[in-house]
Amino acid sequence: MTEKNQSPVASLADRVVIVTGAGKGIGKAVSLQLARRGARVLVNNRRHAGQSDEDTSAAQVVALIRSQGGQAQANHDDVMDPEAGARMVEQAMNTWGRLDMVYANAAISQQAAFHTLSLKAIRSIIDSGLLGTLSLLHAAWPVFRAQAYGRALVSSSSAGRFGNHGLSAYAASKGAIEALMRSLALEGGKHGIHCNALSPYAHSQMTADHLPAAWVDVLAPDALALAAVWLLSPECALNGQVLVAGGGRYARSWPVETPSVAGADMDQVWSQLLDLQGQTHVDSVTAFRRFMADGGH
Repeated sequence: MTEKNQSPVASLADRVVIVTGAGKGIGKAVSLQLARRGARVLVNNRRHAGQSDEDTSAAQVVALIRSQGGQAQANHDDVMDPEAGARMVEQAMNTWGRLDMVYANAAISQQAAFHTLSLKAIRSIIDSGLLGTLSLLHAAWPVFRAQAYGRALVSSSSAGRFGNHGLSAYAASKGAIEALMRSLALEGGKHGIHCNALSPYAHSQMTADHLPAAWVDVLAPDALALAAVWLLSPECALNGQVLVAGGGRYARSWPVETPSVAGADMDQVWSQLLDLQGQTHVDSVTAFRRFMADGGH
């Protein structure tokens, strides 16, 4: 299932990847592209009530991959189950005997103001994104450490960095996922494990109600697939980075903090901070040390 002249990414022949939320949209597009590179794909998407194994979106993606000569297996675990990640990793290992990459992509959307949501609804939104990501990475991590190699990709969002009306729980989930990714990148780097985030702009079931019709083709999920495959590939040296992608355009995003200033008048302090340029830090310890150094400590 290989294609010629697709990108600088080398073949992923015989490598094994788990993709969650892979029954449609971005997850489906990435799964298909990974399979075209030769990867064996565990396609995760939960089974809805009344569906047989053959009727699920995961099974349909698997059938498409196999029809094009690729290898894939369906997984119907609900990522909100804390044990889902462990079962996915076990299935991949039992089926193919290895695991090289994971892409934690599953999430559910939110279209309601904070005050209208019950705590149960907020928890469901956060669990779908954060717990679903955490469960998969936690289960894959021992495998990656044991083989001194692994590629982990998480699905981020501009909502998690900047917030938005009606997206409080979704934004909280995505912000936490980015923080988790950066910490795991620092822990995993010395063990040959890279962890990055893809922050997509795409027309999907989640965003369809918010995007003009003219953008449907421009922001097709297929346009993101090559970026995801690159971030998961052995050739990619990135670690702890956020790649923003959509419609064939890309940006880099990272947290910034200004140099520190001293003062007793908070209005004056804030005015000074507004005039300063931000800078990034490799970790929180470095950020603290720089904060104190700015004041001559």
